Amino acid sequence: MEAARLLSAYHSRLLAIEHRAPLTAETYEAEIGRLLEWLSLQEQNVLTLDAQVLQRYLEYRRDVQALDSRSIAKAISALRSFFRFLLDQGLRQDNPASLLESPRKGQRIPKVLSRETVETLFASIPLDNPRGVRDRALFELIYSCGLRISEAVQLNLQDIYFSESLIRVVGKGSKERLVPFGPEAEFWLKRYINEARPQLARHIKSRVLFISRRGKRLSRKGIWKNYSQLATALGISSKLHTLRHSFATELLAGGADLRSVQELLGHADLTTTQIYTHVDNAVLREQHRRFVPRLRGYME
Repeated sequence: MEAARLLSAYHSRLLAIEHRAPLTAETYEAEIGRLLEWLSLQEQNVLTLDAQVLQRYLEYRRDVQALDSRSIAKAISALRSFFRFLLDQGLRQDNPASLLESPRKGQRIPKVLSRETVETLFASIPLDNPRGVRDRALFELIYSCGLRISEAVQLNLQDIYFSESLIRVVGKGSKERLVPFGPEAEFWLKRYINEARPQLARHIKSRVLFISRRGKRLSRKGIWKNYSQLATALGISSKLHTLRHSFATELLAGGADLRSVQELLGHADLTTTQIYTHVDNAVLREQHRRFVPRLRGYME
């Protein structure tokens, strides 16, 4: 079976049999696509390879493409799923990926941006065209609500309730939640909807909130690219997801309780939210080292 057909059949299985979320199915399919490309260069056959070949592939992803342990663990999950698919299809008699060991996931403290840095970043967005106004509204909303990029992309016009300053968000597992947004996000949302969005939509009728210049729903990759260009131009080391981390950290620093932050972020498990308490402590230690140098070591 050729690679394209194999990937298509695998993607269908992920959705219909394994009941994976569409975003997970897309991620797994992309990982297997990278595997098949690498195997072609190595002159290896996916139907006959052994676990040692898969191990070399993972070493390539780790050493050449600089994947961290969490990303490697996700890649292994995709490999195990894919070879189960080949096994069920009768294309293989074994699952070599079952022999792979997932790396231990160390607890990483997320990077955050100060409020001043965020304001500088947003102020750098050019507003002389409708796309700039759209991006300002988009990034303001992500920061104000702590949204995942996939959640922001899926928003529609009817998901905004200006009278209550709330948005309806569909998170992981198709779980819905209501999240409040602040006055800054409200200002830019209204300006985008009233001024910029009609210019982007032109004659196209759409319920999508954030649209491209072709009137279609913005893609995650396009948004990541736009944000990355802004941050790089200012010399700021930041990914778009950092805005979500910064939102959560500011809430906890301001006295919000963990349960409330969990609800706002859409975390299924409270332990996921607890990582932000470590962020807050790390920021506190850094401020202490900067402003109380004589007491260095006291809070280590």
